[in-house]
Amino acid sequence: MSNFEKLIENSKREWEALNNSGLPMIYLGTASCGIAAGADAVREAIRTTLEKNGIPAHLMEVGCIGICYQEPLMDITAFGNPRLSYGNVNSEWAQKIINSYLQKKDPLKDRALGHFGQGPFDGLPRFFDLPFFRSQVRIVLKNCGFIDPENINHYLAHEGYQGFHKALEMSPDDVIEEVTRAGIRGRGGAGFPTGKKWRTCRDQPSKVKYLICNADEGDPGAFMNRSLIESDPHVLLEGMLIAAYAIGATHGYVYIRAEYPLAIKRLKNTINQMMKAGLLGQKILGSDFSFDIKIKEGAGAFVCGEETALIQSIEGKRGMPRTRPPYPAVSGLHRRPTVINNVETLSTIPHIIQNGASWYRQFGVPGNHGTKTFSLVGKARHTGMIEVPLGTKLRNVIFDIAGGAAKPFKAVQTGGPSGGCLSMDYLDTPVEYESLAAAGSIMGSGGLIVMDEDTCMVDMARYFISFCSIESCGKCTPCRIGTSQMLNILNRICQGNGREGDIELLERIGHTVKAASLCGLGQTAPNPLLTTLRYFREEYVAHIREKRCPAGVCKDLITYSILPDKCTGCLACISACPNHCITGEKKKPHVLDPTECVKCGACFEVCKYDAVVQR
Repeated sequence: MSNFEKLIENSKREWEALNNSGLPMIYLGTASCGIAAGADAVREAIRTTLEKNGIPAHLMEVGCIGICYQEPLMDITAFGNPRLSYGNVNSEWAQKIINSYLQKKDPLKDRALGHFGQGPFDGLPRFFDLPFFRSQVRIVLKNCGFIDPENINHYLAHEGYQGFHKALEMSPDDVIEEVTRAGIRGRGGAGFPTGKKWRTCRDQPSKVKYLICNADEGDPGAFMNRSLIESDPHVLLEGMLIAAYAIGATHGYVYIRAEYPLAIKRLKNTINQMMKAGLLGQKILGSDFSFDIKIKEGAGAFVCGEETALIQSIEGKRGMPRTRPPYPAVSGLHRRPTVINNVETLSTIPHIIQNGASWYRQFGVPGNHGTKTFSLVGKARHTGMIEVPLGTKLRNVIFDIAGGAAKPFKAVQTGGPSGGCLSMDYLDTPVEYESLAAAGSIMGSGGLIVMDEDTCMVDMARYFISFCSIESCGKCTPCRIGTSQMLNILNRICQGNGREGDIELLERIGHTVKAASLCGLGQTAPNPLLTTLRYFREEYVAHIREKRCPAGVCKDLITYSILPDKCTGCLACISACPNHCITGEKKKPHVLDPTECVKCGACFEVCKYDAVVQR
């Protein structure tokens, strides 16, 4: 029996012993989303309740299963029943559920979201039949929420490192051929064919080659990479092993922003476990392949998501892009051939090698094979992390999975701060590289921001242009000056000082910045502006000509007043006003002093009689 076979056997034995112990299993989501929602307090409540009542049970901390709006999530398997999932659990509810289920055998099924069994169970839906999951296909996220991310044996017991073991039995060229036939494209945003990039690097004559995982996820509203690393770090590092073997690299880096402390902690733990198991270092699993991985913590510069700027940062230089060619696959880190792939790309590779290219190509559409993870944020009813086949329509993602918005839907932005804002007319756009580009947006790393009628599209464009202007490294003039000038004009418009000709000027600057900038940051920075001008032009016109913000967001264009014939004198607005600019007696019409009003909107929100109006 080989060392790898022993690893698998021991891991399966540990997993089976855990699940066949006869004791209840309690699962608690402790990725960043769970912790932010209060999972630490729930963990303490679980332990205290079990100890206080003498209830024997196992507590397993797992990662994010994706349904973030229901965090903290606590699941229980007991009494031969399937695993039940409970959402929005606080300390009090954790205690109630444990006491009721594990002492009285009453699972409080009205409080459960669903179960993980195969068939019907006591009137509860299957968890993955919930609308949030029904349209998803979980490949990359397969283990998320089901294993302890800090226990290598859990990963090994779930077919972990089988893809790498299979790759070692293939030639590097055969591995690259399999990845090429699978048709996977880079999930970092550009969509470049992964196999082609690997082949270019493999064919370089250099004896020293590098592999870099780009985990510098800096898009506002994007958290897929962070959540995947926190929930299943081993799948990423297994993908790095396969990629390094294929291209002939002996040194690897994970470039990750320092703002991800939990992901970094779990990565370091994973690397240590791999070293002890013989899965990293010299002559891995008795082969001639040797590989080491280092973690490089970035300081949070958005431009370092661009691969040549990222290389500069690893080399200890200021993170600024350089001209290409040569491309990193030919001359990258320390002027050696270097492959840079993002977290999701590398995390998909083990599944492709293990199951084959034909299996992978069954998902997605021609030219856009496989699945894509997205973070759903903004005004969506159901926020979280999802994985859907490429080609899925935006309508399906926003309304079937995300549940739409609480107020009427207005727009969705795809691709982060460099993505476009698409209107209702584009909801039938399939989520794939070419279709999104044709609509003026991009795939990006996978952020989806849902907006409703209360969103001002001019203000939204201003926010993202401001972000890109601040994050511009300043190396090239079009990006450095162009983003600044677009921001100045947008600020004027939102302040009520817009002028005729501003719209046309913004369009000229935007197209110039796209065409002339050095790197992807500048080349895509105008997308939010240009798409809002294209699809929501009337809002710019209202701001400039009518000095009015239709969404009621731009404070300089808003005034509040109280209609005396509707005011009942209930005093609610007086109590809510932080600046004490509303006066009046009970049961008599109130008066608002516009010179003292800070336009916070508190009076508008609390008035039940529509007496406070916003203009």
